[in-house]
Amino acid sequence: MKIALIGATGFVGTQVLNELLNRGHEVTAVARNTSKLEAKSNLTVRQADIFDIDATASVLAGNDLVLSAYNPGWTNPNIEQEFIKGSEAIQAATKKAGVKRFIVVGGAGSLYVGDQQLIDTPNFPKEYYNGANGARKYLDILKGESTLDWTFFSPAIEMHQGITTGRTGKYRTGTENPVFDENGRSILSVEDLAIVLADEVEQPKFIKARFTAAY
Repeated sequence: MKIALIGATGFVGTQVLNELLNRGHEVTAVARNTSKLEAKSNLTVRQADIFDIDATASVLAGNDLVLSAYNPGWTNPNIEQEFIKGSEAIQAATKKAGVKRFIVVGGAGSLYVGDQQLIDTPNFPKEYYNGANGARKYLDILKGESTLDWTFFSPAIEMHQGITTGRTGKYRTGTENPVFDENGRSILSVEDLAIVLADEVEQPKFIKARFTAAY
């Protein structure tokens, strides 16, 4: 399959890129700074400004699927607005490029615990609120998309650097609620997150839907 991966040099994007290449897919890695990407078989590296919809569309054209792991950066003071604006631009460029399948990596904050979204619970970390709120608002926007076969992925609540389980290939999926283990934790390594996304690429189960995964 020919896949355009946006945000290929980020924490998530790096692992997704490796997983897709290891499975034999042809990947066009799209990034702001391409110097971090090494030449590999089946890899095409393209630099693009995602806010330039026409230019990005020309990079995405000819692919079977666009996977966006775009993140403006957790230390970006405008992360909420930039996540929404950037994601909308990628969505528009995907449609302009004529690519039907669109997968977005968002956040866990919009998952529901009871009748309340995680981001609105008292113990949600304030330092992640703006980024999580941007992802939540964009999910609401994406739900109105009728042309693309979109999927929005919310990672486990605990999915960050420092999780040492590595690549196990084991996970369980959910839709609107976090997946918890027997200890009440929603946790997943970035290596297994990459497996989750690659599996959805190859065997779509969540078209026009949001899903999550954890151990």
